[in-house]
Amino acid sequence: MIREYRNGYVYVSKKHIHKVFQFLDENDPESIERLIEEEKAERLDADEFQPNFLNDLRSDLKILKTIQEMWAGMRRDPKWNAFREVFENVAQFRKRKLIIFTESKETAEYLADRIGSEIDKKVILFTGSSHKGERETILANFDPRAFQPKDDYRILVTTEVLAEGVSLHRANIVVNYDIPWNPTRLMQRVGRVNRVDTFFDRIHTYNFFPTDESEDAIKLKASAEAKIEAFIEMLGADARLLTEGEEIKSHDLFRRLNSRKTITGEDEDEESELKYLAEIRAVRDKNGDLFERIKRLPKKARSTRNVPVESETVKMRPALMTYFRRGALDKFFLAQADGPSTEVDFFTTAKLLKPEDNEERRQPISHQFYHLLERNKQAFVDVTTAEGSDGIPHRNTANDAYILKRLKAKDISRFQSFTDDDELYIRQVIGLIDDGALPRPTTKKVAAALKKELAPFKVLGILKREIPKEFFQATVADAARHEYSPREVILSSFIPGSTTQ
Repeated sequence: MIREYRNGYVYVSKKHIHKVFQFLDENDPESIERLIEEEKAERLDADEFQPNFLNDLRSDLKILKTIQEMWAGMRRDPKWNAFREVFENVAQFRKRKLIIFTESKETAEYLADRIGSEIDKKVILFTGSSHKGERETILANFDPRAFQPKDDYRILVTTEVLAEGVSLHRANIVVNYDIPWNPTRLMQRVGRVNRVDTFFDRIHTYNFFPTDESEDAIKLKASAEAKIEAFIEMLGADARLLTEGEEIKSHDLFRRLNSRKTITGEDEDEESELKYLAEIRAVRDKNGDLFERIKRLPKKARSTRNVPVESETVKMRPALMTYFRRGALDKFFLAQADGPSTEVDFFTTAKLLKPEDNEERRQPISHQFYHLLERNKQAFVDVTTAEGSDGIPHRNTANDAYILKRLKAKDISRFQSFTDDDELYIRQVIGLIDDGALPRPTTKKVAAALKKELAPFKVLGILKREIPKEFFQATVADAARHEYSPREVILSSFIPGSTTQ
């Protein structure tokens, strides 16, 4: 700061000042200019500041150097001692895989080094400076769905860089070595191991709080507890996140956030994915052989179903429901004999595929099956085809194009009052639409709402209200964005007409 002041400038930024000085050290003026153009930083003339500003900077520097000299003599680390004591006295820590989260890269490096030298050599570190190959190693050791699982590492030390978008539920212990100021990060951290297909009955969370003296000064624990209490009061929770005293309860708003209306934009009777997840878990826990058979079903599995009555979705017959996947992107299409192949949501698919108690088995496959399958395949290809020369994905829907046009327009993309988080959110929505990751009922409702609203803040509100957070999981977007991910037919269900085919 002093050096740049002498050069005639003062840089100001709420969140990115460290990046400014990093780019200055790297002699990268283009990146600095980009931050300024994006209004994430501001460059002011030194002449605009009072003469005592430089004296204040020098005083601050002197204080910081004094603290640095004092700290250099410190050899005792009471927090590490307490952490090591847990390792030595809790049996689970010595046997199970566990994830340790911390706020800074430096702390993560320090912890990984001490754990490796004093506790267990099977420790791996992952921070923002780590390479892609190290991420693959972590998934092989901590993700039960890894293609080639390994057991080279038992302990993972990481920062917030792994708090979202990955599944690490070969572990069932999360250690928060630091407590973040934003308590939703605690939920994201625990969410790496608290997955629906975990094989553990319990998830354990260990939180290391500041000492009483530090807590009196910074109020970190009190702040986190207050925010989590408010969150639970409004939305409910299915697990304790911070302390043993938290109440586990759910409320109507939590149920509504997981409803069909929220996920698809449709106004029909509300229901939740949780019901279907509970059924899957019940099969896994009570009928292991059936669960294993389902897991081992070959790709392109087929069936014929005599649905007893015409549903609101299936207006005519015959019809074919097909479940497709590309990477981690799931899509469902319904082709009918006298109508187009249309994309349908998860709830419609689940209802149509769920068998009746007295339903007959092993119905023959009709010759019409293959014609309808080709139509569903083409519809899926259209949805997941890379964008064309106009920059808009060719998904055969005007709603996607309209939403992209609105969000990329200057009144939204250059709106000065948006925060960095708001701008990031809008870019994520654009990415979801580019990837074809939003169901058509959702984009239809979003487009209709945007046509009635011009104000940027209200546009942002529409997006946050109509597009649930479930669609922002990084694994879905990353896999969908990878143009080399193969398109796969997972299963198809044929619904014949009233006469024998």
